[in-house]
Amino acid sequence: MSERESLNRSTATAVRVAVSMIKRRTRETFADNELSAPELSALSQIDRTGPTAIAELARSTRITPQSMGATVAALERLRLVSRDPDPADKRRSLLTVTDAGRDVVHSGRDSVTEKMATALANSFTDDEVATLAAAAPLLERLAQLF
Repeated sequence: MSERESLNRSTATAVRVAVSMIKRRTRETFADNELSAPELSALSQIDRTGPTAIAELARSTRITPQSMGATVAALERLRLVSRDPDPADKRRSLLTVTDAGRDVVHSGRDSVTEKMATALANSFTDDEVATLAAAAPLLERLAQLF
């Protein structure tokens, strides 16, 4: 194995471990709103991407349309998403986040952001924060490519 291949593997492992820890802490923060992880994931995805069909949502989150249908039904019962006819294709409907759903997503995101910002302020040097700021777009690009 070349030196670059070894560096790629060790970096991939370190990033995977760090992201897993951040995901776990994020889920703990979101757990207060009593939605399941799949419900939160679907709600967040619809909020980020805008109106979407169940099939597209299932494909983007890599679960079956049947499972996504059950998740969406729960979100509809809680009035966190609404289902409206697709103006381009009346045979299908699009899911949209309601104001209440947006409040749930944004309050959770704001809470996570606040906790991270506090940790950065209390435990990281200016140079370390700058390094993390520079790495963030690279981590996002990595997430899009694999």
